Amino acid sequence: MANWITATIVNKHFWTHRLVTLQFEADVSQFKAGQFIRVGMDIQGERVGRPYSLVNAAHQRPHEIYFNIVPGGPLSPRLAKLEQGDNLWVYDMAHGFLTLDEVPDVPDLWMLSTGTAVGPFLSMLNAEELWRRFEHVVLAHAVRTADELSYQENINAALKHHPMRFRFVPFVSRETKPDTIHGRIPASIRDQQLEGFAGLSIDSSRSHVMLCGNSGMIDDAIKALADRGMRRHRRNEPGHITTEKYH
Repeated sequence: MANWITATIVNKHFWTHRLVTLQFEADVSQFKAGQFIRVGMDIQGERVGRPYSLVNAAHQRPHEIYFNIVPGGPLSPRLAKLEQGDNLWVYDMAHGFLTLDEVPDVPDLWMLSTGTAVGPFLSMLNAEELWRRFEHVVLAHAVRTADELSYQENINAALKHHPMRFRFVPFVSRETKPDTIHGRIPASIRDQQLEGFAGLSIDSSRSHVMLCGNSGMIDDAIKALADRGMRRHRRNEPGHITTEKYH
């Protein structure tokens, strides 16, 4: 059973006026890349908590979360106001099944995300298991405007260390920018623009797709992938698609 423990903020970074990274020190039990913890604050006599994926790899400290400020939301605007040395609450255990040990052994792993849901995949980029198990890794990150393509330093480091094995595909939906795909991930699966950009095919015989993001993207992407003969993966019924929804 998870318990609330105290965490201390050690760093904060605004990527845009609404996208924030918080780093904190806390005695969180060992976790797997892709998992989330519950983060909370006491507000008007009530502890308000929400799940946030850990962006740091399991061996890295401090812990790190990446989130969007929800206007009028009970928690995220307050989290964004915390400064170095301030405290918050976190669960002492991580949870979730969007992890690499839930993925079957295949040559190619596709990690498709929207917005702050890129967080779990950033954690995986620093996991030794990722590069030990898969021949090719593709990360797609879909945002509204190009300034929301956060963590480029981390992504460029992976490209540098694994130039023949790692591809990054940025999507921007509300403006046209060079070296990005203009539009949504599901449409790019249907018209094969995603594969063209990555230089790799999505093939049910050799690919597994991890989806993390808003419900619309996930539902539409599953439909597009189903047309390729791909289905959800379950422990008792192996498939090709693993999902985590961010609302």
